[in-house]
Amino acid sequence: MAFYIGVMSGTSLDGLDIALIEQDDRPKLLATHYIPMPDDLRAELLGLCASGNDELARAAITEQKWVRLAAQGVLALLSQEQLSAGEIRAIGSHGQTIRHEPARGFTLQIGNPALLAELTEITVVSDFRRRDVAAGGQGAPLVPAFHEALFDNPLGAPQNHRAVLNIGGFSNLSLLEADKPVSGFDCGPGNVLLDAWIQTQRSLSFDRDGAWAASGKIEPALLKSLLSDPFFLTQGPKSTGRDVFNPGWLQHHLFQLPMFAPEDIQATLLELTALTITQSLQTAQTQTDELLVCGGGAHNLALMARLTALLPDTKVSSTAAYGVDPDWVEAMAFAWLAHCCLEGVPANRPSVTGARGLRVLGAIYPA
Repeated sequence: MAFYIGVMSGTSLDGLDIALIEQDDRPKLLATHYIPMPDDLRAELLGLCASGNDELARAAITEQKWVRLAAQGVLALLSQEQLSAGEIRAIGSHGQTIRHEPARGFTLQIGNPALLAELTEITVVSDFRRRDVAAGGQGAPLVPAFHEALFDNPLGAPQNHRAVLNIGGFSNLSLLEADKPVSGFDCGPGNVLLDAWIQTQRSLSFDRDGAWAASGKIEPALLKSLLSDPFFLTQGPKSTGRDVFNPGWLQHHLFQLPMFAPEDIQATLLELTALTITQSLQTAQTQTDELLVCGGGAHNLALMARLTALLPDTKVSSTAAYGVDPDWVEAMAFAWLAHCCLEGVPANRPSVTGARGLRVLGAIYPA
């Protein structure tokens, strides 16, 4: 039995999720801490997602700000739980993705793990994705192996055709079938375009419950245009990020069409998320008895209702149904990935990423 901390900052850039787990037969969530992303840091990180002036120095300075925020959160969690740094075996830190282009042989997460180890006095495991990319893989998604460890047979539930859907900035699926290796892939935009559009139009960081999208109507011409992107025509292993799906991508499609009401664009973006998830799932796994949803999208009532409608033969529910808070699955995953690295356990899945074989992921920065 050992304690690990996972630090996750996803493509939505809303904040840092910090989770304390106990690793025994199965990982168990013990405590959590959340730090909202400061507006200035969010803007700096977004700026690094595209080429710009003096970006190497900007990235180095920005990651120091990011890691000081992460260290502050880790120390707050330790204080909250009355634990010392010496009681934590390791921190698994995802870092912040600023570029993800596996077709060109690279993925880049910043987060200065050496400084995080220095500030917390805890061993840090980081840089999980590049080992998979080095082996010819996509480097993403990495959570299917964790979904397998956590949900393969939750609470003694009968084995069936189960899938786990994470809806963060982007959406990804893990397919869990008895006697088969786990498979999975990115489906496309999750919340990233929905959040960007409502921020532009209404100065809100997200569409609570999907209410604004629900107030609009789907525009078929726009939906058809969005779905024509080559990414949606390929099957897994595949991964994506802000390099492909970003506000500029949306504006490119809008520019070629008549003007639409802002709420109708939001409704169409929600339909894009729902359709790309369900079509990907039905193509990859003809029968799915249960779909467990985690990530911020699990709170989008309009999106959850649309997924339920599009999958009439599938029970759609939050991972909370199995006692796992949907907001903390990814942070838990990176704590677990740190455990796998220290134990020398391969944690990528070639059936998911397309890598040439199983690999131990992560680089270790001792306390």
